[in-house]
Amino acid sequence: MRLRPLFLLLLILLGTTPVLSAEPIPSPDRLARVLQTKQLRVCIWPDYYGISYRNPKTLQLAGIDIDLAQELARDLGPEVRVEFVDTSFARLIEDVTSDRCDIAMFAIGITPARAEKLRFTQPHLQSDVYAVTTRSNRRVQGWADIDQPGVVVAVAKGTFHEPLMRERLRQARLVVLDTPFAREQEVESGRADVFMTDYPYSQRMLANSDWARLVAPPATYHLTSYAYAMVPGDDRWHERVERFIGAIKQDGRLLETARRHRLEIIAKFD
Repeated sequence: MRLRPLFLLLLILLGTTPVLSAEPIPSPDRLARVLQTKQLRVCIWPDYYGISYRNPKTLQLAGIDIDLAQELARDLGPEVRVEFVDTSFARLIEDVTSDRCDIAMFAIGITPARAEKLRFTQPHLQSDVYAVTTRSNRRVQGWADIDQPGVVVAVAKGTFHEPLMRERLRQARLVVLDTPFAREQEVESGRADVFMTDYPYSQRMLANSDWARLVAPPATYHLTSYAYAMVPGDDRWHERVERFIGAIKQDGRLLETARRHRLEIIAKFD
């Protein structure tokens, strides 16, 4: 029995026609697209002080990875321009893999969970873990006071501090907050004793909060390497960015930019 043309049209509209080809759709060639469109889409977290920070008063972006994103665009071609796309650590994987940006450039800590979904470049920064408490907090005077009964430790959801502190803490109570700001508010209000962060963000707290006090580990606690992230599988794009990172480590651009944002002590050149 032959299907009537109208019925066939209905099947097409409903998306119920048989698949004629099982050929996989090729992944986009991002390098070719960037060069063709003259546009480099860069995911950033705009609250990362020293890294990719948007000043709330001027709305201007500043930080080491803002500068290096511009350097990457210049390396790709004189007409290539950067389009910054706001994201967060909680949305990072989804935004990169859904092609909202060509690359995420905001000092992303390399963790096993992220490496399962994203492809990282070689690292350009490396930071230990730091704690921030209030000047008036008497319970936490030094690093050894953090993992003690009755102490409340706050972390931001989606950051690498969340799984790290779940693993490390034995006696203190861990609270996971939806945003970094909620984490800060818990400590400032006294509902939490400390929040865990890294070197760049700790510098933001010291520069902008008169209540904040830094608690540094007496020895290495947990070093995390920071790199750029992209979707897996696009070898040509990954290799091009790798060449860029290797070049800025050799020609002094990484050191110069790190010094500009007072991050030279965590710059990684090997």
